Amino acid sequence: MSQKRFSSLALTSFFIATLTIADMSAASSTENKGEMVIYSSRKEHLIKPLFDQYTKETGVKIRYVTDAEGPLIARMQAEGKTTPADMFITVDAGNLWQAQQKGLLQPVQSEVLNKNIPDHLRDPNNYWFGLSVRARTMVYATDRVKPEALSTYEDLASSKWDGRLCLRTAKKVYNQSLVGTLIARLGQDKTEAIVKGWVNNLATPVFSNDTLALQAVDAGQCDVTVVNTYYFGRLLKEKPNLKLKIFWANQSSSGTHVNISGAGITKYAKHKATAVAFLEWLSKPEAQKIFANVNMEFPANQSVKPSGVVASWGEFKQDQLNVEAAGRLQGEAIKLMDRAGYR
Repeated sequence: MSQKRFSSLALTSFFIATLTIADMSAASSTENKGEMVIYSSRKEHLIKPLFDQYTKETGVKIRYVTDAEGPLIARMQAEGKTTPADMFITVDAGNLWQAQQKGLLQPVQSEVLNKNIPDHLRDPNNYWFGLSVRARTMVYATDRVKPEALSTYEDLASSKWDGRLCLRTAKKVYNQSLVGTLIARLGQDKTEAIVKGWVNNLATPVFSNDTLALQAVDAGQCDVTVVNTYYFGRLLKEKPNLKLKIFWANQSSSGTHVNISGAGITKYAKHKATAVAFLEWLSKPEAQKIFANVNMEFPANQSVKPSGVVASWGEFKQDQLNVEAAGRLQGEAIKLMDRAGYR
């Protein structure tokens, strides 16, 4: 074989090898589009549809762990820098605030999130962002209460509701957050007087969950209660003939108390860019509809309309107090409720 022919064959082989390596690299890049790990206190059936849709659209693989918020926060604390978690998803701003205070989250600078999530539904320093809104308001018996008799959370402490009120336990973070926001607006003394009034007006011992409180109103044990609206939606789905209706509290003053389910990027996220991209996607219309609708909540992105069922409950004015107050004043709320005899 001539030297010229050998050189030509060698050069050809080099180009083939180079192209093959490039093709393999490109194929590998296409197949491995990233992954992330999420710790979530939201139940699997409420979040898996979102994970599946995102993986379908982007190829990003999502591994996740579900548990109650307390154990998940404790787990991240114990894992420290070795935690595999890139994102923490939970309910109630109080839980997100606690995770932030324990140094488990990091701030995120994102024009997308700032545009899509209103100021009062995200941490002032961007450590966490609300992704759906849950309103905590009154539900009343339509055959025993005229809507014009209802007005504010504060008014439920008045004597006209003596023996007519049902409440969920003070041990649940939802009520702690509600009382925390009352403290922020009204101060300790006025809020304590209100909570004592609630306790004095109770028709029954407190209930372990919102559904039981709603069923008590339906059964005639009491006339009015305070619940997260999606519990009303769930019960109405089971019993379409319920003689119960939602009343939007404090519409002539501060607005109805709202809280969030939301998320933050963990401090030691191994896939931060991937997690931020997913968080931004969750704030966009397609994901917002899924995120809110599966649990009959309201979209945090206010350009997105709620589902037909949720919309049928009517429009209302939200309290614009930043939900961060629910976490910041949670400890004070717990002490106050204990002093007032609200257990």
